[in-house]
Amino acid sequence: MKCAILFSGGKDSTYASYLAKQKGYELTCLITVHSENLDSYMFHTPSINKTKKQAEVMGLPLVIGKTKGEKEKELEDLERVIKKAKDEYGVDCIVTGALHSVYQAERIQKICDKLELECFNPLWHKDEFEYLEELIENKFEIIITSVAAYPLDESWLGREINKEFIEDVREMHEKYKIHPAGEGGEFETFVLNCPLFKRELKVVDKNISGENNSWRMEIEVE
Repeated sequence: MKCAILFSGGKDSTYASYLAKQKGYELTCLITVHSENLDSYMFHTPSINKTKKQAEVMGLPLVIGKTKGEKEKELEDLERVIKKAKDEYGVDCIVTGALHSVYQAERIQKICDKLELECFNPLWHKDEFEYLEELIENKFEIIITSVAAYPLDESWLGREINKEFIEDVREMHEKYKIHPAGEGGEFETFVLNCPLFKRELKVVDKNISGENNSWRMEIEVE
């Protein structure tokens, strides 16, 4: 079955791609939506334009959509870009990295139903700590590109998801109820390397902005 990945460049969509391939799906193209709203309900925004580099090292075409990021209206923009992927690449299925977000999963499913596409959510309701451990076991190299929750701060930007990170997140989850996988937007990520990549991406520049417990890091990679 030919599938298109709703792809942000972060851990969830990239690992979902990996699991889909493991289950026999044919990775046909990636779909990325650039939102003007940095606080979009639907779309990941830090360093989103760097998905072009990830697509290159995955050897997959990238279908790009744009949206102003207005709640609910942005779904019309998502539908258009999914339809474009279906028409251009003949995909039968959309793969998402949804973990627990009913808001996202229900809306994507509705679009897929309308376009007569299967919707596959390989991470759905996966245990968060088992998931983080799997990322490490499967040699995913991932960094944090934004934080938006107390007590996370600028020092978390650029951190790798490793054993130490998991223990720190476990503590934050117990004390402050932060979602261990950042599902509530507490943190967002960028994948520098994984088994789907032909080579590792390197961060060559970064620009950090923010205040208090809301910080983001825009990166340049090669």
